[in-house]
Amino acid sequence: MTKQKLLVASIFSIVSITACVQTDDTTTDTSDSPSDAESNGVQEPGSATSARGCVTIEPSDQRKAEIDQEVNDFLAARGDLALANAPIQVHVHRIHSTTVTNLPTNQQVADQIAVLNAAYGPDGFSFVLASTDDTTNNTWYTATDGTTAETQMKTALRIGGAADLNVYTNNMGGGLLGWATFPADYARSPKMDGVVILNSSLPGGTATPYNLGDTATHEIGHWMGLYHTFQGGCSKTNDGVSDTPAEKSAAFGCPTGRNTCTGTKYPGNDPITNFMDYTDDACMNTFTAGQGTRMANQFATYR
Repeated sequence: MTKQKLLVASIFSIVSITACVQTDDTTTDTSDSPSDAESNGVQEPGSATSARGCVTIEPSDQRKAEIDQEVNDFLAARGDLALANAPIQVHVHRIHSTTVTNLPTNQQVADQIAVLNAAYGPDGFSFVLASTDDTTNNTWYTATDGTTAETQMKTALRIGGAADLNVYTNNMGGGLLGWATFPADYARSPKMDGVVILNSSLPGGTATPYNLGDTATHEIGHWMGLYHTFQGGCSKTNDGVSDTPAEKSAAFGCPTGRNTCTGTKYPGNDPITNFMDYTDDACMNTFTAGQGTRMANQFATYR
């Protein structure tokens, strides 16, 4: 699979979702005083991260087993009914501060949607921009995973149901690029569902070498049910997908020929071009067929 800048029409069956797909640009000012802003790990506007940082918290082994059983039970109950993927409605929430207004532009948002369609299209998924809104809030501008600020931001701004993708862009700092929730998390905590990404990681941003839009691709992979390719290290279960080679640890840059799990039990080099590794955006271009199946099954079960 190669990256494309143009939206490719899906050749898969489409099922209608009752949702408005007309872009609705709105602006909200919920400003805090500068003294209320979270200061720890604040990343200067426009600065790049030194290495890909994803803080998505993966489930425990016990919870993973429960999720696998839930998906298997759901699919068994459906019988041979084919899974059809509707266009995913995307709601983009751009957060900025009272002193910095480096919001991703409308063109960057449109380019990001095109990147997602190029990456996920071969597996039958498509994305449609449903709405964009802008919010001024100093605390949310630097919100990180698991904080009160994250909870407040998502509770106030999230739109839609389980199948609607909410993307929040801010300047999280701490060298982080983003995080996401998993499909199985939705029923327990629907308001927290979604993806948060560094505002300068969208296409054309300044977070080189993570500024081609694949931070969103990576984090949405989690939102669709995928784990990191290095999950589980050198083990047969690894990331729960049989056609991704085992990988001992995350890869950075684009280390062609890297092979951290050797021997007959672990054939193949590390999947450095996979969207679920930690390599540079320019190195990422692949979801495997097994990952596509897992995403379809997780989405059907939980979304």
